[in-house]
Amino acid sequence: MLCDAKYFLNNKMENQKEKNGLLTWLKQSATVKLAMVGFLSLLLLIPSSWVIDLISERQGRQREVIKEIAQSWSGIQNVVGPVLVIPYTAFQQIKDDKGNITVEGIKQYIFLMPDRLDVNADAVPQLMHRGIFDAVVYNAKVAVKGNFEELDLKKLGVEPQYVLWDKAQLLVSVSDVKGLKEIPKINLGDTIVAMEPSFSDLSAFKSSLSSTLDLGQKKHTQLSFSFELPLRGSEGLFLTPIGKHTHFTLAGKWKDPSFTGSYLPETRSVSDASFTSQWNIPHFNRPFPQQWVDKDGGRLLEAESGHSCGVNFLLPVDQYQKTMRSAKYAMLIILLTFVSLLFTEFITKKFVNIVQYVLIGLAMVVYYTLLLSFSEQIGFTWAYIIASLATIGLVGAYISSILKSSRSSLLLASILSAFYLFIYVIIQLQEMALLVGSVGLFIVIASLMYVSSKISWENE
Repeated sequence: MLCDAKYFLNNKMENQKEKNGLLTWLKQSATVKLAMVGFLSLLLLIPSSWVIDLISERQGRQREVIKEIAQSWSGIQNVVGPVLVIPYTAFQQIKDDKGNITVEGIKQYIFLMPDRLDVNADAVPQLMHRGIFDAVVYNAKVAVKGNFEELDLKKLGVEPQYVLWDKAQLLVSVSDVKGLKEIPKINLGDTIVAMEPSFSDLSAFKSSLSSTLDLGQKKHTQLSFSFELPLRGSEGLFLTPIGKHTHFTLAGKWKDPSFTGSYLPETRSVSDASFTSQWNIPHFNRPFPQQWVDKDGGRLLEAESGHSCGVNFLLPVDQYQKTMRSAKYAMLIILLTFVSLLFTEFITKKFVNIVQYVLIGLAMVVYYTLLLSFSEQIGFTWAYIIASLATIGLVGAYISSILKSSRSSLLLASILSAFYLFIYVIIQLQEMALLVGSVGLFIVIASLMYVSSKISWENE
């Protein structure tokens, strides 16, 4: 009986030793800890994706606000014209069911593009605020001058007697006529004509101004023209070069212009407060000839939508774009921080519970919500500084209380500071971001490899 009790006691002690040994192995095993940290990093992808969705939502809200401001102020402006349109009567034969042939007159249009087109635009952009969101709006003065050459009716196959000279029209397209600050007037030859919104059945442009001309006495199109368009708009200002020779000068008091469109400027000059740019565009790349005959203005609609050039006025700091770029590095920073903490564990022989890893990871995820919310109020740079200092201080203090070592805490806080500084530098770069990021990551991996070679892995 006594032997049985002694055997039972010994067996229980051995089981307890095995259990304690298993727990010790689980705590000290590098393989187990690495697997747990890797699994935790994957789990933290879920809240990281929520943060990215939140940034996208706020960015979408900004676009909605910009759209609302554009609807009340005026949208992106694209100026096209002027185009001289002269109707004429064409005849076609119609055969009925009985074989009888009748001749019917139909209306066609002659389209004539400017031979020379000089456009000088001067824009004064400004920020318009709505709540915490900003949009770029501008006031601009667009001065247009040039001339038309004579029609070649023989080449067009049009009989002169059927041309309706007294019903000619001069068309100018403005993307958003709401942005016109006053009714423009055109100096055409020796006359001045006012322009009005066009409501004719001629679908040459989506939104156009027109003037009806009586060329019945002159019966020619060798005309010079000049006019000014005082415009309001938002985001961007563009021109569709429809002249045989188009010269376009665009200047503005804005330090962040983005030249875009089918043609880039031949010359440009950008300073801290303004910019100037010039285009010289020949007619070779136009989707239409200098003059042609058609039943509508479909070719002009095509040109209006896809052959413009000009500038977008970028916001000085797009905090959402930069915050999004920062958030895409979240998993990298979390993983590198966890690896650094793991190495600190193995070097100091002090245990960090997996729950504490979870709390540190969540603090580093919440960092991006801090960055987003502060950047909306005070700008990206100061928001990045505040969020980084707050997170580094929190994580550093927490690690100090876990490891009971101010030296280890200071080391990990310095490592985390270096990571955040590295990401900030990458965000500020454009063309060199990939190169600098690749070299930086190579150095980080090399440093981790060197540290790992100094660690004893007996309890793997």
